[in-house]
Amino acid sequence: MTPQESRNERLAKTVIRNLERRHIEGFYCPTAEEAVKKVSELIDDGSSVTWGGTMTVRDLGIPDALRNRGTLEVLDRDLVTTAEEKQAMYIRAFSTDVYLTSANAISEDGVIVNIDGNGNRVAAITWGPKKVIFVVGLNKVAQTVEAALSRARGTVSPVNAARFDIKTPCQVDGVCHNCNSPESICNYVHFLRNSPRRRHVVVLVGESLGY
Repeated sequence: MTPQESRNERLAKTVIRNLERRHIEGFYCPTAEEAVKKVSELIDDGSSVTWGGTMTVRDLGIPDALRNRGTLEVLDRDLVTTAEEKQAMYIRAFSTDVYLTSANAISEDGVIVNIDGNGNRVAAITWGPKKVIFVVGLNKVAQTVEAALSRARGTVSPVNAARFDIKTPCQVDGVCHNCNSPESICNYVHFLRNSPRRRHVVVLVGESLGY
């Protein structure tokens, strides 16, 4: 085991222990391949499943893995094209058995931080689906809640603004300006600090994933 792998394992154990204090089940997968397998194991045959606007889940190939199982009702939001279809899919997500997403950041003591433009993702995290599975690369672990929020606003949001090619100040210089731009994608700031009904599961991955 390399020093990096050793550190990753120790960090993951710390975060998982702190997640458990918050009634959130956690798992650590050193590799992307193991993460895909673990996510699939966490979803029972016959379940309905969909995902939010997460690059991590897509980059890992999880949607393809779930489609190929043939035993799941996959609500594939990536196949819808019109605004009306997207809105309908967002609403259907609330009644699914499993909702897959990632996190913009997670603090070492287990608080999960996300920022949304439309709010559909953080809404589903908060209420609706029976189970929410976060797939999170260890690159998204921050030392404190404040550092997690700073990562979400100062790193993730400017990258997503560039990905969506929207006209916000951070598109100009890559820096968060705490703007109120009409096209802002930083409209809903969400902190998950407890899961009283144990709806939430976190799969930590020992690789750099997403933004």
